[in-house]
Amino acid sequence: MWRKIGMGIGGLLAVATAAFFALAPAYVERAQNGVEPLAKPPSPAAQAMHDLLVIGDWHADTLLWDRDLTMRADRGHVDLPRLREGNVAVQVFTTVTKSPSGLNYDQNSAEARDDITLLVMGQLRPPRTWFDLTERALDQAARLTATAEAAPDQLRILRTRGDLVQLLTDRAAGARVVGGLIGAEGGHALQGDMAKFDRLYEAGFRLMGLTHFFDNELGGSLHGDSGGSGAGTGLTPFGRAVVQEMQKRGMVIDLAHAAPQMVRDVLAMPGTRPIVSHTGIYSHCKSHRNLPDDLMQAIAAKGGVIGIGFWADVTCDASPDGVAAAILAAVALVGADHVSLGSDFDGAVTTGFDASQLASLTDALLRAGLHPDVIAKVMGGNMMRYLAETLPE
Repeated sequence: MWRKIGMGIGGLLAVATAAFFALAPAYVERAQNGVEPLAKPPSPAAQAMHDLLVIGDWHADTLLWDRDLTMRADRGHVDLPRLREGNVAVQVFTTVTKSPSGLNYDQNSAEARDDITLLVMGQLRPPRTWFDLTERALDQAARLTATAEAAPDQLRILRTRGDLVQLLTDRAAGARVVGGLIGAEGGHALQGDMAKFDRLYEAGFRLMGLTHFFDNELGGSLHGDSGGSGAGTGLTPFGRAVVQEMQKRGMVIDLAHAAPQMVRDVLAMPGTRPIVSHTGIYSHCKSHRNLPDDLMQAIAAKGGVIGIGFWADVTCDASPDGVAAAILAAVALVGADHVSLGSDFDGAVTTGFDASQLASLTDALLRAGLHPDVIAKVMGGNMMRYLAETLPE
C-alpha cells in the first residue's frame, strides 16, 4: 500500500513539475511583454501606403521566449504571422544571454544573479546552455534557423548582400516571406574568447551589440559599474579586436547600451559605421537609457543609423503618436537618412502596438506631417540601404 501511495505521490509531483515548466515561462512572458490597446485603427489611406512600404526593424528579443514562431501567439509582440500581417520585410532577431537581477538603467553589476539562467532552465533548454553564454546564443540562433528551414515560405535567414537582394526582389514580386537577421545582445556571448567568434559567425550572426546592461570583456556599459552615470569605460583591447573583426566580416556594430566613452572609441576607429539599434533621443525624452544628442549626431556623421524604440522609457510615450513624435525628433537631430525602427519587441517592455499593427505607426507619422518619402526611409528604406552596403558580399 505504502509503495502505491508513494508511486501516486511521485506521479502527482511529476505532473505538477511538468505543468510548472510548461506554464511558468509563458506566465512570465505574458507579464513582461504587454501591448496597450490601440485607440483607433489606421486610416484606409495610411493602411494602403503601409502595404507598399519596405519595412525593417533593428531589434526584437523574441528568441528569448520559447515559442513556435510559425504560430500566432496570444502573448508577446512578434511571430511570423504577425510580422507578415504588419508587412515587415526584415526583422533582426537578437539573442539575449545575460541580464543582471535588479535590472535598471543607472548601474548594474556583472556579478549580480543572472535572470536569463533561470529562464533558460525554466524553459528546459539544453543543459549545455545553462551556464555557457556562447551556447545560449547559438541555441537561440539554431532555433531560428530551424524555423527557416521548416517554413522557407515564411522566413529566410539573411547572411549576405545577395540574400537581401533576393529577398527584396521576391517580395516585390508578391512573396510574403520575412528576412531574419541574427544578432547578439552584447559581446559577452563571446565570453572573452576570440576563438568563439567563428562559431557565432558560421551560425549566421551578422549583428552584435558590444555591451548590454553590464560591463563586459569588450568595455563599458551605459548601465554598468564602470560609470553608467558618466562617461564609463571605453573599449578594451579585446573589444577593439572584436570591432576590427566585425568590420572585416561585414557585421553590423551596434552601440545600443554602450557607455559614452565606448561610443567615442568605436567612432575614432578608422572605417567604423556603427548603429544604435533601439533607443530614443535624449533631448526629446530625458532618460538615462538614451545617449547624449552629440553622440547620436556623431554616429550619423559616420553613416550610421538610429533605431527608435517603441517603449515609454525611451520615447516617454509608447502610443503610436508618441513613437512618431520620437521619430520626428530623431529626424530633426540627425537627418532623414539616419533614422529607422528599433522596436525592442519582446524585450520585457510594454508597447502601444505589436508587429501586426505597424500600420498604426505609419498612420501616426502621416498625421504628424512627415513627408511620405521620409516615412518610407524611416520605416525601412534606411535600414535596407545600410545593410546593402554593410553585409558581406
